[in-house]
Amino acid sequence: MIRTTEHNGVAANPALDINPLTLFEIAKKEKRPLYTCAPMVRYSKLAFRETVAQYGVDLCWTPMILAKEFNRSVFARDSDFTTSPTSGPTIAQFGVCSPLEISRSTTLLAPYVNGVDINCGCPQSWACACSIGAALMHKRELVAEMVKEAKSALKRDGFEGKKTVRETIDFINTVQDAGVDFITIHGRMRSTPSSHPVNLEAIKLLTTHTTVPTLSNGDIFTLSDAFHHTSHTGVSGVMSARGLLENPALFAGYASTPWECVDVFMNQVLKQPIPFKLVVHHLSEMCGTDRSQNGGNNGLLGKEERMRLMECRDMVDVIDLMDEVRGLRRL
Repeated sequence: MIRTTEHNGVAANPALDINPLTLFEIAKKEKRPLYTCAPMVRYSKLAFRETVAQYGVDLCWTPMILAKEFNRSVFARDSDFTTSPTSGPTIAQFGVCSPLEISRSTTLLAPYVNGVDINCGCPQSWACACSIGAALMHKRELVAEMVKEAKSALKRDGFEGKKTVRETIDFINTVQDAGVDFITIHGRMRSTPSSHPVNLEAIKLLTTHTTVPTLSNGDIFTLSDAFHHTSHTGVSGVMSARGLLENPALFAGYASTPWECVDVFMNQVLKQPIPFKLVVHHLSEMCGTDRSQNGGNNGLLGKEERMRLMECRDMVDVIDLMDEVRGLRRL
């Protein structure tokens, strides 16, 4: 069973008829990058995906799903993937190291997503110990076999990877030969902390070796960042994680989160509930930072107000706090 927001199954969703490659073509005609929302552990759940989709995101990734557990456990399927008839184009990302497992999990999700992604970039030690994520950068022939299995089950596939430039070029050539449809490149090494800027020169070099559309992932916090990455590297689109957490409306041109976006997110949470702690974290992120030149790094909520947010016990408390703060801002 795949959990949906409809008790009787997934209603017809026109977004499922969209091939991701068509989205690249549309963005190119509009002379802009493709805007995508990165897979984020815990945070790129349905309510958040539907929120950013209303503010310019073309394509969203799910959090990484462990394929082996997903295939064997109804509980894992119910908790790891949720969809709705209004969900926008979606890519399911899998943590997997077996051609058989990716074939099974892709078959399970094929009716509900627009494509699948094999995570070859997660640097966390537990993932590498399980031979998934960045550990796959040393196993390109295995990845090629998984790509072929996923292609046969879904006909669309994505890839994300990072290692040394030479190894990554070899990796790109291998998975392209296996038939990937597009590639995501994160411009950091496995050991590079997120506080260090992404290596745009490396992304630019790698892009010259790709024959499929390519996404640049990392350090996209504003719309100008998106266009800078595109013009400097030659990629077809960009992927944002932390930037969208801070400002889900960034691809719509907002320098910081507008109150209307907060309303949209809270309405989505009421329709597609997520754990309350995640709601509080999302709101703290999107209301706490203003990257505009005149923002002074102050968001919709000040430090004291964010502390009050952390003390909220339920959604009623959160709604009351937001209404109070918003009312004061209008005075």
